[in-house]
Amino acid sequence: MPEEFKTIRQMCADFDVTPRTLRFYEAKELLFPQRDGQHRLFTRRDQARLKLILRGKRFGFSLEQIRQLLEMYDRDDSELKQLRKTYDIAQERLADMERQRAELTDAISELKQDLAWADDVLSQADRPRAAE
Repeated sequence: MPEEFKTIRQMCADFDVTPRTLRFYEAKELLFPQRDGQHRLFTRRDQARLKLILRGKRFGFSLEQIRQLLEMYDRDDSELKQLRKTYDIAQERLADMERQRAELTDAISELKQDLAWADDVLSQADRPRAAE
């Protein structure tokens, strides 16, 4: 079965990324497009890797964590080993996200209290004083 290639323009359209993003991932050695003169040609493997990179970024994985996972797949080709590592990293990331959410929830609550206090002070200051 012949290899299906995509151009940089097709990759950008399919994955909603910019050419700069693709070149960045190539420079970071996360993608390895083939070259035809000046043109980059992305294989199915590159497409799958980009999908994993974007998913990892969406979940807040660092590029180094993503690289480790991709390299593990390249070396071992054992999905189970990669899944275990991904699971561990995802568990850590989920804990971080939940911690951040709790901090954000607390900050929102505190800001709402401060705004309520300020609203009360301002509304009292805006009331006309009763004749003395």
